[in-house]
Amino acid sequence: MKRYTFYLYIVAAVLCISCKPEVKVPEGARAVEETAVIYPDYRDVTIPPNIAPLNFLTENAGDAFVAAIEGQGESLVAAAGSDGKLQFDAVAWTALLSANKGQRLTVTLYAKRDGEWVSLPAWHLDVAQEPIDRYLSYRLIEPSYELYRQLGLYQRDLESFDEFVIYENNRSYEEEHNHCINCHNYQGYDTRRMLFHVRANHGGTIFVDNGKVRKMNMKVDSVLSNCVYPTWHPSQPWVVFSSNLTGQAFQMQHKDKIEVVDYGSDLVFFDVEHNTLTNILKTRTDMETFPCWSPDGRKLFYCSAHMPRFENTPDSVHADIVLASYDSIRYNIYSMDFDPQTHRFSQPRLEVRCDSMGLSATVPRVSPDGKYLLFTLGQFGQFHIWHSSSDQWVKNLETGDIYPLTESNSPEQDSYHTWSSNARWFVFSSRREDGNFTRPAIAYFGPDGKARKAFILPQQDPEYHRLFFKSYNVPELTRSRVSVSPEQFRQVIYDDEATGQAVYKP
Repeated sequence: MKRYTFYLYIVAAVLCISCKPEVKVPEGARAVEETAVIYPDYRDVTIPPNIAPLNFLTENAGDAFVAAIEGQGESLVAAAGSDGKLQFDAVAWTALLSANKGQRLTVTLYAKRDGEWVSLPAWHLDVAQEPIDRYLSYRLIEPSYELYRQLGLYQRDLESFDEFVIYENNRSYEEEHNHCINCHNYQGYDTRRMLFHVRANHGGTIFVDNGKVRKMNMKVDSVLSNCVYPTWHPSQPWVVFSSNLTGQAFQMQHKDKIEVVDYGSDLVFFDVEHNTLTNILKTRTDMETFPCWSPDGRKLFYCSAHMPRFENTPDSVHADIVLASYDSIRYNIYSMDFDPQTHRFSQPRLEVRCDSMGLSATVPRVSPDGKYLLFTLGQFGQFHIWHSSSDQWVKNLETGDIYPLTESNSPEQDSYHTWSSNARWFVFSSRREDGNFTRPAIAYFGPDGKARKAFILPQQDPEYHRLFFKSYNVPELTRSRVSVSPEQFRQVIYDDEATGQAVYKP
């Protein structure tokens, strides 16, 4: 009887699919000179051949809509009612992109008005030859918050709309378990080695090494403060962190609502296998932060701000100095050569002089082919996710040319970024939609060193980003999915007695 019922379900499903009306392009539609207004803005963008469907919502007038995408030997059509939500079949979308790598697709929107179909001017989608890394990790968090709850780390499959939980903290407020999660980072676009920090209760840094998970206390007496912004060495079990004294202030009347500042920061080297922590740069009048390895692991890039007033003042007043002059503090980009045999770094070398441009740098990232240095410039400071002046810039490491990525920048905040492993894509945090919520923006980076127009992470419901009131924070691309379960992470995080201790090595 059970088998018979099962077969009935299959037959019913097949009948439902076969009865689904076929969507057709309206015949005899009258052409009108009216720009298609769609959300998200996916007009004239370059897309990976392995991206999920770019479903969109049209805001043009109409009782019904049809969107047709034409390519080489393939086409795809979607229909919508008066809500204007055009959602494409995922299987047909994948086939269309696969057949049109390196080609241009033409998208035409049709609207039905008072019984008549009209066609709006078409736009294009350029399908790149090069894919993007399949998985994107990020933190979801309210734009401004006071309690560490209902936030977590997640991973999205860019080839579909599937999202996976890496780790979530407590859903409801629990004083004894209240903690924050931040600064997730991976080695070489591979999730077999990764880390993230836990702050407040159950605090520590969580390290993953080929399925083994452990929590470490990274605070030692000879280091300025806790380890903060990490960068894994490309191949060895070594991590460079910045060690930061950080504070934040809330603006009462300003578009940029929060100001996050450092009033002290150094660079430290952590040997993951031996649990040893060593100071790289421990300077009184310079604040070093946001380290980043070169792809060959023989050079370290970072940002640094010179603070001459720190020289003859006690540490206790450094925070006051920074808060009094926060909008005039500017960070330049430096590099140091690294000897993997001796673990020694060279003297710092200036890479990008930002203060002479009246700007300040943050988050340097070298492309995996070693040719370009991608970074963010804003008017001041180093936490540009809150600065509407922030834009993406690059330095050509072969020619020395420095220029903004005008094609992918926006009038709002464009900041924290990650390269794809083939150096043809980058994903960054952008508030281009409303100035309040960060969304992952994806942009193609051509062999010519220029970016293409960026587009927002696609969702199954095209209205998703308008209705979702959390920010995507610190996007990181990987080729693989995190294999450690949320339950495994939770067990290690909550076991405070098993927390390891980093040891200082002079």
